[in-house]
Amino acid sequence: MPTLHVVIPFYNEVSTLQRCIDRVVTAPLPQGWAAAVVLVDDHSDDHGRSCTESVARQLRAQGRRVSLHRHEVNRGKGAAVATGFDALLDSNPPGDDLVIIQDADLEYDPADYRRLMGPMLAGEADAVIGSRWGDHHPVAGAKHKLHAWGNRAITVLSNCMTGYRLRDMECCYKLLTVRMVQRVRPLLSEPRFGIEPQIVASLARLGAKVTEVPVSYDPRTSDEGKKIGWTDGVRALYVITRERFRRIPAAAPAHGARR
Repeated sequence: MPTLHVVIPFYNEVSTLQRCIDRVVTAPLPQGWAAAVVLVDDHSDDHGRSCTESVARQLRAQGRRVSLHRHEVNRGKGAAVATGFDALLDSNPPGDDLVIIQDADLEYDPADYRRLMGPMLAGEADAVIGSRWGDHHPVAGAKHKLHAWGNRAITVLSNCMTGYRLRDMECCYKLLTVRMVQRVRPLLSEPRFGIEPQIVASLARLGAKVTEVPVSYDPRTSDEGKKIGWTDGVRALYVITRERFRRIPAAAPAHGARR
């Protein structure tokens, strides 16, 4: 059965993780598809670790496919995504299976999975990126508008460097085939939120055809635990520029031979 592998990096998100996973495993998928969950705990505290282990046990008891991986020190979202990709590739899934990154904070809705998968299943794209901005999601409030404008500015620079015409390069939802993850993974090195522009830059480096699909978005505030800040925006600008000119050894290996 073809599988959508959902990589969920998280850190001390006890209040939202259970609800996020519930939404992931019940999300409607195209007929014949199943979901598998790859949880990556970026060194949550003891309470968070205990809750996560309990959630994983419950999922397994329900017959759900789930794996749980933990960092011994807090390393950042990018490092957690890389750990999730490595764990997935080590399980040797079929190359045509799909992989998506899912934040655990409930800002993104897994009900969008089926829409995101559409262009991939139609053979129209090598990767699909969600877009939070547009007529489908009016932005209200000064802080949210400032956040949206900042993201758009970063996306414009990314587009200049990659040649893509995206509206929301920073969107969490990035959907790739396992085969594309295998090719992208050796190019990833950013430990924090710089992973977002680095994934897009890596897709461009590989000549991947990328399309964008509108997704729903329910932004949270810093008081609610949002971790990204202005320094991450500065880092994104640096990563975008660096990736455009970074030399990658021609012999950089893929993550093992996959079918």
